[in-house]
Amino acid sequence: EMQAGEALGARLLCACEADYPATLAAVDPPPPVIWTRGDAALLNRLVVAVVGARVASAGGQRFARGLAADLGAAGHVVASGMARGVDGAAHEGALPTGTIAVLGGGIDDVYPHEHRDLYERIVAQGCVVSENAPGRTATARDFPRRNRIISGLSRAVVVVEAELRSGSLITARLAAEQGREVLAVPGSPLDPRARGTNDLIRQGAALCEGADDVLRALEGVGGFQEPERPFAPPPATDSDVDAMREQVAALLSPTAVSRDELVRATGAPVQIVMAALTELALAGRAELLPGGLVAGL
Repeated sequence: EMQAGEALGARLLCACEADYPATLAAVDPPPPVIWTRGDAALLNRLVVAVVGARVASAGGQRFARGLAADLGAAGHVVASGMARGVDGAAHEGALPTGTIAVLGGGIDDVYPHEHRDLYERIVAQGCVVSENAPGRTATARDFPRRNRIISGLSRAVVVVEAELRSGSLITARLAAEQGREVLAVPGSPLDPRARGTNDLIRQGAALCEGADDVLRALEGVGGFQEPERPFAPPPATDSDVDAMREQVAALLSPTAVSRDELVRATGAPVQIVMAALTELALAGRAELLPGGLVAGL
């Protein structure tokens, strides 16, 4: 996997490393590793997600494109999922100032195929992110997992258009659970693509009619001027990780346990235990499971 990533010019970031995005590190649990192509420094800037319907109206796409351009001009990086419709329009609007595309498949899995040119421009001018191995093709279950990364990277999530059973509403729910600001663009009750966004507003999401609404929402949240990590421990040294790796391996079994339980059992700093787990997983001796669980192999 590492050789395939290097062949693509991709960079691997582990959750225990200083360059791993601070907002994503605060998600419980964060993806243990992510692949990036392009300017990974964008991941640690102020990020706002703009998401919405794949079969979006012309007006919805125009709004998303303009909103992304205005947010970029205000100093924010725009994240989305590179899907058809609203996502693609948001990336287009934010390309000159920086945009992040989070993929459902591997870092080289361009979907939809007509976004190949957009993908290449994002690699050149922004950043592409995936938690999956290079070469992997996305399946339906990968997209909700992708959505948690979109919201996890962001300070706020704006939903432009969404039907009531929409993946964009999953992103909004995850954002709320992660403590992010959620905004929605109102629409006509005659348009099914507005039902999801109108329902979000009914449930308490902030109304968004432009970039000013997003900026006001972020002003009310403390600590957003500079990205901050939940902790700033000294970096783990190779000797620290080497000493911890076998201790962690001895605690693992086919029965899954939480990483928090491993931290308590070892009494070691979180970043050293996570580094040891990452090495064990890469060596095929451990499996990192959803929900922050780990099993021995």
